[in-house]
Amino acid sequence: MTSSAADLAACREMLKEGSHTFHAASLVLPRWICDPSVALYAFCRVADDAVDLGVDRAAAVEVLKDRLDCICRGLPMPYPADRAFADVVARYGIPEAVPAALIEGLDWDAQGRRYETLSDLYSYCARVAGTVGVMMTLVMGQRSPEVVARACDLGCAMQLTNICRDVGEDARNGRIYLPLSWMREAGLDPDQWLKNPEFNPQIASIVKRLIDTADMLYDRATYGIANLPRACRPGIYAARALYAEIGREVERAGLDSISSRAVVSTGRKLAVLARMLVFNETEWKPAKNVQNRLGDMAETRFLVDAVIATQVREQPAAKPTKPIETKVAWLVDLFSRLERRDQMMQRSRV
Repeated sequence: MTSSAADLAACREMLKEGSHTFHAASLVLPRWICDPSVALYAFCRVADDAVDLGVDRAAAVEVLKDRLDCICRGLPMPYPADRAFADVVARYGIPEAVPAALIEGLDWDAQGRRYETLSDLYSYCARVAGTVGVMMTLVMGQRSPEVVARACDLGCAMQLTNICRDVGEDARNGRIYLPLSWMREAGLDPDQWLKNPEFNPQIASIVKRLIDTADMLYDRATYGIANLPRACRPGIYAARALYAEIGREVERAGLDSISSRAVVSTGRKLAVLARMLVFNETEWKPAKNVQNRLGDMAETRFLVDAVIATQVREQPAAKPTKPIETKVAWLVDLFSRLERRDQMMQRSRV
């Protein structure tokens, strides 16, 4: 079963309306990266919309599960995104458990679930961000357990960064993503604080602790990036650096992400991207002894195991690309998904 050019065109049109960044960048991407990326991202967009904008979110989740089941059996429902994604699933050996976990994470958001421990929060991050990193890693032809595990680390680090940035905004919308046990350890009652979410030293200490946790995962991810094919590394390093910079902005604001939302200025973003054009890999080394701390996170192990257990019928050969195309491809793949989730979360809070 192969998706048609019309299906991919419909997916591109969908993304054109919802993500100007992705659409513009896709115009210069090599087709071997662009087509599966468009199909993957379009289905993620469909899933986000169905749950975040649905009147009955629980029912929307069940419908998505049925659609995914059909996709993974090679019998997609008659929607362009489903047919295109079904082709990607089959060609690149994407285990059903991976997009199913993404849908589960969306369901957790719809339920307003809270997370008692850091491990519980990792489980959430694995679903809403680690899954997409895993799928893009497979699309790029990389499926060794070590590389997949580090993709999970990077996705989780990015999601933790999002949480640190959005503490105040989430609280004003009745949501807490900070580990509840950490709040209690700091002397805060989560429910009482949520009634009047003000910045204080206790919140600052929790945010700092979570930023440090994200930085540890960024270090782990750096070790994995160093083991990717060389042509893939610059864009991933750039994405890692740009997202970690959000944490630095939170720190510059005194760890107060309640009074305002940290934003990385265009100038800072351009400086990071310009640095990638004169990329020197010796500047990007994992933290000292980080290799000794590596291993699969227990909360993401199910994703790695799913990839290990999946037989690949067809392993597409990587085609040569111009360096700048590869850099743009990776940035688009990683950032467009997180950008879209930010947009949807903003819309659902209105």
